[in-house]
Amino acid sequence: MRIGSINRSLGVELAFGLFLALLAAQPEPAVAEAPAVPPAAGDSTPAPVSPGVNVKPIPSKPADTGSKPPPGVPDDTSAVTLELTSRPVAFTSASAEWANGFKSVVGEIAKVDAAVKKAGLTPAGHPFALFLSTGDKSFEFEAMVPLAAKPEGKDLSDGVKIGESPAGKAIKFLHRGAYDDIDSTYDLITAFLDEKGLESQNRFVEEYLTDTTEPDDGNLEADIYVFLK
Repeated sequence: MRIGSINRSLGVELAFGLFLALLAAQPEPAVAEAPAVPPAAGDSTPAPVSPGVNVKPIPSKPADTGSKPPPGVPDDTSAVTLELTSRPVAFTSASAEWANGFKSVVGEIAKVDAAVKKAGLTPAGHPFALFLSTGDKSFEFEAMVPLAAKPEGKDLSDGVKIGESPAGKAIKFLHRGAYDDIDSTYDLITAFLDEKGLESQNRFVEEYLTDTTEPDDGNLEADIYVFLK
């Protein structure tokens, strides 16, 4: 046996195997990926994000469109100063606790409306409530239905009377939403009057533009008239 030939043969095989191993160890070239290039200074273009990586989007600042506040938020455009004139109404006088305030007002308006229909009179507008005095737990008010003409006589059925609606200088505000939330509108009204340096009388009117009967009904639309001194 020729030991020298075997050694040479083993040496050649070992060298060839080492060469293959070195080739296998070389990294394969990337196929669809280019080496990352840092953005130039001042370039705000974001780097591409790999699919499957959760990245929280950066919210963009909304453009200032100059939109007006929603109805119910008093401002110089939604608050309107008016000189109200009296008109004939059918009305009842009542008091109620705040806990059931809206249902009490709606109930009295329904009573007046029924008396007006029974007398064959013609309503002329939306019903409203005139708030005369308010306390921590209760309030006094008059439920009114405007009439097309003042009839003869002063009384209708069920204690309903004929009279005149209040008159004078007032500011009209808007409330759109559930009656349960109307206190928020009154808070805004108070802040608005304070900012303008205006002083109100201790009376105001809520005119109900929708046939809403539940205090949590978000479809309520009401105009609020605050009388000024």
